[in-house]
Amino acid sequence: MSDAGNSGGATTGAAGEAAGGGAPVAERKRGGPEVVHPLVREAAEWCWRLLIILIAVLAFAYLAQRLTTVVIPTAIALLLAALLSPLVDWMQRMGLPRSVAVLVALIGSLGLLAGIFTFVIEQFVNGLPQLTDEFKTSIHTIQDWLINGPMHLSDDQIRNAGNTIIKTLESNQDSLTSGALTTATAIGEFLTGVFLTLFITIFFLYGGDQIWEFVTRIVPTPQRERVRTAGRLGFGTLIGFVRATVVVAAVDAIGIGAGLAILHVPLALPLASLVFIGAFIPIIGSVLAGSVAVFLALMTKGLVTALIVLGITIAVMQLESHVLQPLLLGRAVRIHPLAVVLAITAGVVLAGIAGGLLAVPFVAVLNTAIRSLLADTPEELYQELNTGEEGEPMFHATPDTPVEGRYTLPDPEGGSASSDPPERAGTTAAGGGGTTGAGGGGTTESGGGGTTGAGGGGTTESGGGGTTGSGGGGTTGSGRGGTKGAGGGGTTDSGRGGTTESGGGGTTDAGDT
Repeated sequence: MSDAGNSGGATTGAAGEAAGGGAPVAERKRGGPEVVHPLVREAAEWCWRLLIILIAVLAFAYLAQRLTTVVIPTAIALLLAALLSPLVDWMQRMGLPRSVAVLVALIGSLGLLAGIFTFVIEQFVNGLPQLTDEFKTSIHTIQDWLINGPMHLSDDQIRNAGNTIIKTLESNQDSLTSGALTTATAIGEFLTGVFLTLFITIFFLYGGDQIWEFVTRIVPTPQRERVRTAGRLGFGTLIGFVRATVVVAAVDAIGIGAGLAILHVPLALPLASLVFIGAFIPIIGSVLAGSVAVFLALMTKGLVTALIVLGITIAVMQLESHVLQPLLLGRAVRIHPLAVVLAITAGVVLAGIAGGLLAVPFVAVLNTAIRSLLADTPEELYQELNTGEEGEPMFHATPDTPVEGRYTLPDPEGGSASSDPPERAGTTAAGGGGTTGAGGGGTTESGGGGTTGAGGGGTTESGGGGTTGSGGGGTTGSGRGGTKGAGGGGTTDSGRGGTTESGGGGTTDAGDT
């Protein structure tokens, strides 16, 4: 009876569990936890992780907006460091101390910019009277068209429109005055930002790698080296982006500026300078600078000249989009046009014109860094960025290194690049430990402990105890000889020989053989 009762109870409990979705009826009645579907649990875990990331991004954006006086100079200094670091590294390789190289690069760059800026201002001042006269002529032409054209406006209507504009300016005089004061404050902030940018640039150029090593100490040890590699690859992308953008901007400025000069449009050189600056804002910058050039040509030279300038601008922009950018940038910093537009818009909203200038390069850096972190190995991404296939960019996403060890980037062949000199480590180095080196401890070395080395203890070594070694006790070794090596010779030589390299022997040499 007892067994039958137990059996019946078990049957009833099993039926209750089946009816209740795997939980006993009594447990469900007591309010026990119900089983959550794995998809729901996984979705919930992703949601709270994404929520934390979103909060962190919003907090960072808020701090960046509040600290624009610090953030923008730092970002510009990073761009300048990416632009000038190859020059500094080259001078250091030529033998100059790095501090002197940094000083020469900065002074030379500032002198070049000052000379160009002075020349552009001089051209603007000299061309301003001509521009004013041509503007007056254009205004009279427009007035004649409004009176005698299809609109048939009267002189009184045109004068009333002019008087309305004057009254508007007079009524908003206080606003204009306060705007002037605001402009003066902005000039002060601008000068402060310039000095801060130069100061930060000096330290980035002189010891940027040490700064990055220090910053990444907060990362947990297991992920630290991976984060450092991601940062180095990201900075390499920034170097490639800045150098290629300078070339693209120069081509745009020369092409449009030459067209304006041939057509005798006033202020051709200042407009070319504006095109050069605008090229640093992909897609949008070139359009805005070209629009200014077309408008100025329309106001000073007429509709036909404006249409010619428009055609030149479109041709240069097509050359930039379909030839220069794919050739110079390639996959290293290729970003979808939608991402470019969204990044520029967000940058302008957060930090104005400076945000628009800085948005795209830093999106490119984040793109490379995140891809590096998500890749199975950093070497995988490095090989993807530098494949050697047709259409490979001229500017690789690799920083120029002045000395070995300044950057530790993945080896394109699949291993990690070493910063040690050849006498200490190397693939086939002799005299020190290495992959196949001789004279020190290593995988196949001789003279020190290693897998097949000779002269020290190891698996197949000779000169010390080993599995097949000779000169010391071993499984098959005897006296100075052994199964594979005896006295002075053998495949896995003893005494002085090694498998691939040894102190005094060759491939199969040992001792005096």
